[in-house]
Amino acid sequence: METQLKELINILHLETVRENTFVGSNLNIGSHSVYGGQVLAQAVSAANISINNGKTLHSLHSYFLHPGDNELPIEYRVEVIKKGRSFDTCRVAASQKGREIFILFASYHKEEEGIEHQASMPNVARPESLTSFSYLFAEFAGNFNIEPRGIFSADGPFIFHPVEVYDPFNPKIRPAFNHTWFKANGTLPVDSLLHQAALVYASDFNLLITALFPHGLSFFTTPMQIASLDHAMWIHRPVNINDWLLYVVESSNANHGRAFCSGKIFSSDGTLVASTAQEGLIRKL
Repeated sequence: METQLKELINILHLETVRENTFVGSNLNIGSHSVYGGQVLAQAVSAANISINNGKTLHSLHSYFLHPGDNELPIEYRVEVIKKGRSFDTCRVAASQKGREIFILFASYHKEEEGIEHQASMPNVARPESLTSFSYLFAEFAGNFNIEPRGIFSADGPFIFHPVEVYDPFNPKIRPAFNHTWFKANGTLPVDSLLHQAALVYASDFNLLITALFPHGLSFFTTPMQIASLDHAMWIHRPVNINDWLLYVVESSNANHGRAFCSGKIFSSDGTLVASTAQEGLIRKL
């Protein structure tokens, strides 16, 4: 089966148009506007090209300013703000037709020794024993004659195996957390920066939806506007996106039309790979 993974790899390889300026195309995964994780990952790819002195990306902080148009290319301009002995920092601005739609600040660190500890991975069912979300969604959607596409289909760029089953067409009230195993829907080549960008791409999945659980809401049943406002990520260790990763997400707060969610991403052997945080707009219409 041909999947969208090849297309994802293609859009993460940006075209250089001049020094520190790059252009990327879009992968339409069924959303009305450009998927936020794509802009994040392409901005990281642009920063990685400009910061190429052996330092490693360890944190990023970003803001989504305007929805992106799936039909238009996105230009990424990188400004290197600091070049230090241990840390480099850059700013990446993404724009379409001259309007900035997204900004990102990224920090890079020279590898060094230090103290080490990490959170423990939750003891949950292993991915091999679980059913893929695309299969579950097809069953749910079939009752409403809806054709799965993009991230909800079996040919999306990633495979998702949820630990807790969520029916978006008949949502039930449940605690504001979820555990989801995921990996590439295919095989990424051996390239640490590509795997890192793919991880950033996937990190935007399953965050805001977690804030809907305590309220029994779904955008398939309730008219609402959902949009990422910002996204922060800390990359702790190298990642292999071809192997299963566990995304542990919880939403600790929602008020004034905004919801806050945070997550931890573990490799299959329990190594903490990355942490995320995001606030998003959730507005009933």
